[in-house]
Amino acid sequence: MKMKKLIVSSLACLLTLPMMAQLGEERHNLAVGVNLGMNMAQVEFTPLIKQKSLNGMGFGMTARYISEKYFNMICGIQAEINYTQRGWKENIEDGTGNTYSRIMNYVEVPLLAHLAFGKDALDKGVKFFVNMGPQVAFFLNEKEKMSENWDPSNRPNGVNQQYGKLVENKFDYGLLGGIGMELSTGVGHFLLEGRYFYGLADFWGSSKKDDFGRSGHSYMGVKLTYLFDIIK
Repeated sequence: MKMKKLIVSSLACLLTLPMMAQLGEERHNLAVGVNLGMNMAQVEFTPLIKQKSLNGMGFGMTARYISEKYFNMICGIQAEINYTQRGWKENIEDGTGNTYSRIMNYVEVPLLAHLAFGKDALDKGVKFFVNMGPQVAFFLNEKEKMSENWDPSNRPNGVNQQYGKLVENKFDYGLLGGIGMELSTGVGHFLLEGRYFYGLADFWGSSKKDDFGRSGHSYMGVKLTYLFDIIK
């Protein structure tokens, strides 16, 4: 139920922006730039696989268009093209010293409603913002890492079908949300943001005949973005 509410809220924000533009003070501010960040990733599995967070890097390009100011809220759209690392790291507690992790590389394309509070889009100073909306991603490649003394035979409930199992569904989608702070200066905009992504797709088959009923990505991340104005 919480996930359905998040989906509805995200879509509502994206659909509301054009209507707000008719009511608020118009803005036409286009800024572009680059971003760099780190993800703490896991995968939601059914049946359950115990995990630790897998740290992965991410970087890409960002474009943001501010369309208007509605009372004290600055509204716009933000789009990105990012390379990111996802995957999972297993928490193996069988006394063998085994370790296992899998790094999965994706190209992500989020389209986000951007809502900011504080200084105007063109003013120097600090503002706070919220980003939310859908994200699609395309799988590139993957790599397994395991210890030299690897022995997958002794796993809880006998769940070891994941080892050596390649990605089957290369298209991923889900919901992305973030909160952050922006510092606008004479040389551009500096944004620091914390994000959370919840994947709605499975990268393995999830029918009754398949090994896993659920194999969906999720991650928390920290992102630093630099934007410079193209149109004011």
